[in-house]
Amino acid sequence: MRLLILTQKVDANDDVLGFMHGWIAEFAKNYELVTAICLEKGEANLPDNVKVLSLGKEAGCSKIKYIYNFYRYIWSERKNYDKIFVHMNQEYILLGGIFWKFWRKRIGLWYAHGSIPFSLRIAEKMSDIIFTSTQSGFRLKSGKKRVVGQGIDISKFKPSLKHHNNDFFNIVTVGRISPVKDYETLIRAIEILAKENLKIKANIIGGAGRKSQEEYLESLKRMVSRKGLSGIIKFLGSIPNKDIVDYLQFSDLFANMSYTGSLDKAILEAMACGLPILTCNEALEEVLANYRETLMYKKSAHQELSEKIRFLIKMPKEKRRNTGDDLRSIVVNNHSLKGLIKKISDLL
Repeated sequence: MRLLILTQKVDANDDVLGFMHGWIAEFAKNYELVTAICLEKGEANLPDNVKVLSLGKEAGCSKIKYIYNFYRYIWSERKNYDKIFVHMNQEYILLGGIFWKFWRKRIGLWYAHGSIPFSLRIAEKMSDIIFTSTQSGFRLKSGKKRVVGQGIDISKFKPSLKHHNNDFFNIVTVGRISPVKDYETLIRAIEILAKENLKIKANIIGGAGRKSQEEYLESLKRMVSRKGLSGIIKFLGSIPNKDIVDYLQFSDLFANMSYTGSLDKAILEAMACGLPILTCNEALEEVLANYRETLMYKKSAHQELSEKIRFLIKMPKEKRRNTGDDLRSIVVNNHSLKGLIKKISDLL
């Protein structure tokens, strides 16, 4: 069988979407031929049975040219794919669905987010099957929905074999710099702990793409400076997804303050590294099982977050390590990349 993948970006070095490079490589193990159409292409080192076609964002093409290229590609490649896998960007289904239906191509949509835009409602009608990571990842009522977990490369995201004798309790968080990520709550929680003279450090990893996000980042930096936390909290900017593992393995805790309501891959990557996590994201209620009460806090509750961090700091290292091992097992058993792509391929 042959597969057409539609996604936003194919770039092994991207900080947010770099994981898609690994997904495509894994799909290539399950299909005779894989054609990937993306809005933007960067560095790619993929198997010989993969072809990547860009709509032209990296070349500065206009939106009209994007659409022209899209129709040109789905027509010229129509004999090279039997099934379609659209990742997140349901707009592709609105553009190409009627043709794919006429050509009798099976359409699968991956959607894992708390929002329900009108375009999603239309795409749901045109899709044959919809994949999502958790029950809350796709909130439309649909008999087409299949909950398949996430896809984490557990051979890459794994605990370090080296023993780190850290003088500080190191906290890390990874995600785009956006108000929906609520970094203020982490800053306020760390302020409480810093006043108790606890030896902590925090790295905030993520880039700000739009002007509004740049302004938000500057407001966060001012907040950190005003509270006298510049020596504790560092903004490291964008780091390619493939390089994130080094920071996770060196840390003692992963913090997530997001309001998105979707299963954030960065959390699972941290768990795969055997790292305890703290989150307010309701999507994790389905994942953490017996650890929900220990590792979850209420949104924006910086006091509660500080208490949870303090609890983990004072937890014996062996018990914290055992917690990390249990969290990795959750990812290995339910959210491995190999397992996810096999499920999608079988269902599609």
